[in-house]
Amino acid sequence: MKSSGLRVNNAELWGGAIWFSLSVFVLWQGRRLGLGEASQPGLGFALFWIGLLMCGLSLWIAARAVFVGGPSVRSMWAETRWRKTLIVIATLVAYGYAFSELGFLLSTIPMMLILLRAIDPVRWSLALPLGIGAPLALWWILKQLLQIQLPSGLFEIG
Repeated sequence: MKSSGLRVNNAELWGGAIWFSLSVFVLWQGRRLGLGEASQPGLGFALFWIGLLMCGLSLWIAARAVFVGGPSVRSMWAETRWRKTLIVIATLVAYGYAFSELGFLLSTIPMMLILLRAIDPVRWSLALPLGIGAPLALWWILKQLLQIQLPSGLFEIG
């Protein structure tokens, strides 16, 4: 049996409201940077239109939550693996700090290995080639092929 009325603990309603707030901020920043003209877009042109799209999608999610309903906030978090979530957050925070200090390669390779082994463990025979090969391949594409400057860090590696 479907309950009528607005449920305050509807996870999709809260998600839509949060994304709507973020999209209004993106819209505002895009407008502030300047839209320019169709032939010469300004710095905020893409941000403005992305923000507008985000507004529409978030309102659609919130409206759907009001009329159709959705899962409760508690049920959305019921099966969360908090230990693994905290490992990911800590790894990304450490990566953000190490990126400029150690450089792209010396920070990305350990991050990949930690994530491959700690979240949904991959055997070492797969983790090592992926954890080392993927950053090396990405480094080669960005630095050598596209000639994008990446931080080389303290040891000037990469």
